[in-house]
Amino acid sequence: MPNVRRISAAIALLAASCSALVSAAPAQDRTIETLQKISDAAGPPGFEEPVRAVLVDMMKPLAQSLRYDGMGSIIATQGTSGPRIMVDAHMDELGGMVRRITPNGLLTMQMLGGWLDQALVDKRWVIIGKKGPVKAVTGIRDIHVVPAEERTKVFPRDMLYLDVGARTEAEVRALGIEPGDPIVPDAPFEVLNGTQNYLGKGWDDRVGCAVVVEAMRRLASEGHPNQISWVITTQEEIGLRGAHTAADVVKPDIGIAIEGGITGDVYPGRPEETQAKLGAGPGFFLYDTSTIPNRKMVAFVKQTAAERKLPLQADLVQGYGDDSAEIQKSNGGVPTVNLVVPIRYTHAFNGILNRQDFDQMVDLVVSMIKKLDANEVKRIRDFAPDGR
Repeated sequence: MPNVRRISAAIALLAASCSALVSAAPAQDRTIETLQKISDAAGPPGFEEPVRAVLVDMMKPLAQSLRYDGMGSIIATQGTSGPRIMVDAHMDELGGMVRRITPNGLLTMQMLGGWLDQALVDKRWVIIGKKGPVKAVTGIRDIHVVPAEERTKVFPRDMLYLDVGARTEAEVRALGIEPGDPIVPDAPFEVLNGTQNYLGKGWDDRVGCAVVVEAMRRLASEGHPNQISWVITTQEEIGLRGAHTAADVVKPDIGIAIEGGITGDVYPGRPEETQAKLGAGPGFFLYDTSTIPNRKMVAFVKQTAAERKLPLQADLVQGYGDDSAEIQKSNGGVPTVNLVVPIRYTHAFNGILNRQDFDQMVDLVVSMIKKLDANEVKRIRDFAPDGR
């Protein structure tokens, strides 16, 4: 009986702990539902169909028109007169595709996007086969057979195999899997222990997609002086390809890219790498490897944030490219800026965003668009020296 009492007490304690976690969790709201649906949807570069469908369902009721470019990017419009403002985020996430099926039923993987090798080992994945999703795991050598001198080394990607539980190539193909099938991380959205921090995959750049949806909702009922093209692009992670073709279609006067930023508040390296912090407000880039923003756009962002009393983090990041680079080079040259929602652990299975940072970014984007009337756009696009 003492054992029974101890077990009963343990069960009661566990139930109380679970109840406390549930009571601490915020009530589900529309923004959480939006973030969860967009984050959980599959869509590696070139295979964006599932996430595109989710986004179209959200955006179409809010738009006056919705169309696609030849790369599959979504172009939704609000407004029929005024400056052409292109607001951009990309829908593709890091992933992979099946490269080869081995005779003993394992698969090799071609990575899509900028993965670190140390992020790939012993992870769960979903292969999108012709018969539906197939669960998989990247295997790992057993510690009992790995020599001591190799135990701290990174397992390189060309030594990784996906295991779907099959014993032969025929069993793999019977699951509906073929070379070229897309692969995405298996990392579901979660409100992190009742906090205002949200765990999920693909925040680069599903967070930008969600900002677009929420800003569209606001501006569908609020006035603005523009022709806004809300553009969700494809294949950003393999070379900013969708932004190039979408900008060709839109021919914008002004470009605003919205991305996932990079925080330096957990694993700080050199201060020059990044200085952004989670929960310290939205940010923007003064420099990245692909883009130097328009200086008047930088001043405009700062002024708008100050007027709205929104915190604003400025950052410079090397080894980072974003869609604003392709927008900037379109239509004879377009003033652009890259706005970022700070994210912990980008380009990994599990990232973390802060709800306040997200909400404040929506406020910033909406406020910027309301101010970008014809006179303001003309001022920003004017490069003539004073008095000449």
